Amino acid sequence: MPDFSPTEYAVPGFVALVLIEMIWAWRRNPSAYEPKDTLTSLAFGLGSTVAGLLFGGLFFALYLFLWEYRLFDIGWAWWAWIACFVLDDLKYYWVHRFGHRVRWFWASHVNHHSSQHYNLSTALRQTWTGFLTLGFAFALPLVLLGFHPAMIAICGGFNLIYQFWIHTEAIDRMPRWFEAVMNTPSHHRVHHATNPRYLDRNYAGVFIVWDKMFGTFEPETKDEKIRYGIVKQLGSFNLLWAVFHEWIGIAQDMWRAPWKHKLSYLLREPGWTHDGSRQTSDEIREAWLKREGKTVAEENPIAGEAEPA
Repeated sequence: MPDFSPTEYAVPGFVALVLIEMIWAWRRNPSAYEPKDTLTSLAFGLGSTVAGLLFGGLFFALYLFLWEYRLFDIGWAWWAWIACFVLDDLKYYWVHRFGHRVRWFWASHVNHHSSQHYNLSTALRQTWTGFLTLGFAFALPLVLLGFHPAMIAICGGFNLIYQFWIHTEAIDRMPRWFEAVMNTPSHHRVHHATNPRYLDRNYAGVFIVWDKMFGTFEPETKDEKIRYGIVKQLGSFNLLWAVFHEWIGIAQDMWRAPWKHKLSYLLREPGWTHDGSRQTSDEIREAWLKREGKTVAEENPIAGEAEPA
């Protein structure tokens, strides 16, 4: 059984790429980096690493237990690694989509979107509270199919490494064939945007084809400048507020809500309110399309055919 953590070996490369991008930003785009924002991102990364060490072993032990009840003995053949990587990326797509469409999941994932800057340090803004969402359950089908938990963990590590380099404005577009299949800086800038046309689009980890298959793809356009962050910006570099603000918001909303609506503030999409006092991403997008004189199907025929998760 392989005992290998790809992300540990990738850390020096992460540091080197951040330094290179900082030099690029100093010369070409000084606003790309803001010292307090970058320090907050680094602190997020450190805290996420600690949380992973504290809880990752528990989930791995659960996977090993359930693997004993697997349907097939897939083993460690070369084709198994490819199959595992592709299926793990499909799993990531759905974890990520739920992370935007269910507020309980969003409370953890919002950490990654909380920066108003888009650079390689933003990739380090990983959650401290992912264990609360039980997102680990999305990997259980792979375990029960017969993929060894170590294989899944290694493939997940390479998936995470791939996603690091796409958090940049230094790269405009990749070759057309690459953009058609793979997730790229252009596609992922869309995902981090708060512009109405881009909200809740491009959930892919490695392969952008999942978004095209499930109706959530949106290409980057040169028609408008991307605004990064979240719909209601934090307005603060306070680390603890950045980590826990959405959990606090959920608790406050559930406390104030009528009994029949309390669970909806946990399980409905972010922005949903029983009195319509806030807007969901779908409502924001629909209002924008109405102002533009378009329909969802006209703006994006594929996305228009898909129901939100």
